[in-house]
Amino acid sequence: TQDALTASLREKEALLKEIHHRVKNNLQMISSLLRLQSENIQDPALLAIFLESQNRVRSMAIIHECLYQSPDLARMDFSDYVLKLTDNLLRTYSVQMDKIKLRLDVAKVPLSLDIAIPCGLIVTELVSNALKYAYPGGREGTIFVQFRSLSGNGFELTIADDGVGLDHAIDFESTESLGLRLVHILTEQLRGRISVQNMGGARFTITFKD
Repeated sequence: TQDALTASLREKEALLKEIHHRVKNNLQMISSLLRLQSENIQDPALLAIFLESQNRVRSMAIIHECLYQSPDLARMDFSDYVLKLTDNLLRTYSVQMDKIKLRLDVAKVPLSLDIAIPCGLIVTELVSNALKYAYPGGREGTIFVQFRSLSGNGFELTIADDGVGLDHAIDFESTESLGLRLVHILTEQLRGRISVQNMGGARFTITFKD
């Protein structure tokens, strides 16, 4: 009986891994289709929309890639996920590493999908915004991503830059920015709180509990 249960468990684990692998491949295909379609677009505003959509799809594909490679199919190493996410963003925006540097301070903690996916999408949106707007005219600077555990099963996610800062206070309820609206919705999904500081650059801090 024990051997039968072990064999059944291994079979289910193999099936889950195959599902994650196929979902990742499908999402990567969608991302590739968006990239190919964008090659024929001349309008900069429309091109930016396609690029942002491609990054959002890619961030979800990376989740399934990490789970496929993880020994635990229910949780994933968030530090590895953030490293792959930000590397993809730097390549997407063709960032010159001698101009804009990225500093990661992400605790190696296993997170469930319910937490990892919204956190990953928040990182994607806010790092993308920093790459696009924080350093105009070829300015140099550093983008900082931190994730740490707090007492009482809490977590804190911080994305900050030392760029030009925000040109106005952010009202997440009425902002016209799709990316910032997504950040607000995802923070609510985490049942968390978001605070914004605008001194020596922009700093977004999201706190929530598991």
